[in-house]
Amino acid sequence: MSHEIIIVLVSLVGMLAALIADKMRPGMILFSVLVVFLCTGILTPKEMLEGFSNKGMITVAMLFLVSEGVRQSGALTKLIKNLLPVENINVFKAQLRMLPSIAFISAFLNNTPVVVIFAPIIKRWANYVKLPATYFLIPLSYVTILGGMCTLIGTSTNLVVHSMIQDAGMKGFSMFELGKVGIFIALAGIIYLFVFSKKLLPAQRPDQVISGEDDPSLHPIEAVIGARFPGINRRISDFDFKRHYGAEIKELRRNGNTYTNLSKMHFRENDTLVIMADDSFIKTWGESSVFIMLANGKDVEPVGKKKRWLALTLLLIMIIGATVGELPAVQKMLPEGIKLDMFFFVSVTTVIMAWTKIFPPRKYTKYISWDVLITIACAFGISKAMVNSGVSDLIASQIIGLSHSYGPYVLLAAMFIITNIFTELITNNAAAALSFPLALSLSQQLGVSPMPFFVIVCVAASASFSTPIGYQTNLIVQGIGNYKFTDFVRIGLPLNIITFIISVLLIPQIWPF
Repeated sequence: MSHEIIIVLVSLVGMLAALIADKMRPGMILFSVLVVFLCTGILTPKEMLEGFSNKGMITVAMLFLVSEGVRQSGALTKLIKNLLPVENINVFKAQLRMLPSIAFISAFLNNTPVVVIFAPIIKRWANYVKLPATYFLIPLSYVTILGGMCTLIGTSTNLVVHSMIQDAGMKGFSMFELGKVGIFIALAGIIYLFVFSKKLLPAQRPDQVISGEDDPSLHPIEAVIGARFPGINRRISDFDFKRHYGAEIKELRRNGNTYTNLSKMHFRENDTLVIMADDSFIKTWGESSVFIMLANGKDVEPVGKKKRWLALTLLLIMIIGATVGELPAVQKMLPEGIKLDMFFFVSVTTVIMAWTKIFPPRKYTKYISWDVLITIACAFGISKAMVNSGVSDLIASQIIGLSHSYGPYVLLAAMFIITNIFTELITNNAAAALSFPLALSLSQQLGVSPMPFFVIVCVAASASFSTPIGYQTNLIVQGIGNYKFTDFVRIGLPLNIITFIISVLLIPQIWPF
C-alpha cells in the first residue's frame, strides 16, 4: 500500500468523522482535505481548483437564484393555498391534494425554498381545520426529495454526478432521463405515505401557548437558525439576542425536545427558536440568510399577478428549452460552439429575473447557499484524489473480492447501501462525491457499463429519509413540527427500503450492464 493511498484513506476517515461530529461547516471540512492533498502532491493546484470552475457547480448556483425568484414572486404561496381544502376534509384527502403536486414542483425547484414556504402555511392550515400538523410536515419534506429524483435539476446531487460523468469523458444525463426510475420511486413513496403516515407519525405535539404578556403588539414567531446566524455554537446567555434582533427568545426546539431553561444552552444551526417580537421582525429579517425560515402565523402580503406569471413563464421556458436543446436534431442545426443545455437556459433565466427584479439583484449573494457550492467544488477535487491515489480502485477490488463473484447486481445493491449510509450521516453532495469514483472503478473492474452505478449513486445520495440530519428540509420540519429523531427512523427507514428495492430491480433494466 503506497503512502498516497494511506494519506487519502486517513484524510477521508477524518473528513467523515468531522462531518458527523459537525465540527465546522461541510464546505470548510472538505476544503481542508483538499489542502492536505495539495500539500502532499496528490492533487496539483489545477486539479484542486477545477471544481470551482465546473459548469455543474455554476448551474447549481444559478438554480438557487431561479428558485428564489419563483419564491419571491408569490407563485408557490398562491399554489399551496389553493391546494389546501377547508371543508369535508380528512388526512388522506388533504395529502391526496397536496403531496403529488408538491412532488411535481420539487422536480424543477430547489427543495429548501419549497419547504420554507409551504411548512408554515400547512401548519397554520392544519391548526385551522383541526388536523394534526405532524401528519403533513414530514411527508412534505419527503415528497420534495422524491420529486427531486425525477429530473436533472431536481436536486444538486444529480447535477454533481452529471458533471462528474462529463468530466470522465462520457455523456451525462438528459433532463428527464433519471425520471425513468425516479417516477416509480416517487409514486411508490407517495402511496406509502398515503397508507402509513397516519399510522407511523405522532398524532400531535402541540406548541406551548405563549401570550404577548403585557404588550399586545408582541406575538410568537418561529425562526429556524441559518448558517449565517452570528451566535452559532455560542452560549445563549452570552449572546444578547434582544439587542441584535429586538426580540426575546422564549423556547428552543431541537431533536423533538423543547427547552425553556436556556441559560446553559448553545445555539446550533437549524435550531428552531420561538421568540416574542412585533410585526417589524419578519419585515426586517425575512429576506436575510440569518434565519432559514420565519413563521408568525399570519398571511404574507400578496404579490402582483404580473410578477407571478413572469416567473412561471421563465421557469417553463427554461425547462422546455433545455429539454428541446438536448435533441440530436436541434444540436445538428446549431452553430459550432453553441449548446442549448441547462447551463445555457438557466443562465439566461437568471439574468432576466435579475433585470426584471423578480428577485432583488443587489442582494443576489444572499440567496446562494455558498457552503453547498464550496462542498460541491471540493467534492470534485476529492473524487480526483481518490482516482489519482488508487484508493477507488483498491476499495472497489476489495468489494468485488468480498462479493465472491456474485455479479453486478449484488455490487449495485452494495453501492446503494454504501452511498445511502453516507448521505444519512453527511451531506448528500459529499456522499455522491465519495461514491462516484468507487462506482466508476467497480464498473471498470467488472467490465460493464458504469451508467447503472452512476444512477444508483444519484438515487441513494438523495434518499435521505431515515434521519433528520441527512437533508436540510428534514431539519426544518423537525423543528416546526416538534418531531423526535425516532419519528424519522420509524417512517423513513421503510421508505429507504422501498427506494432500495425499486432501484436495484429497475435500474439494470433501464440502463443495462
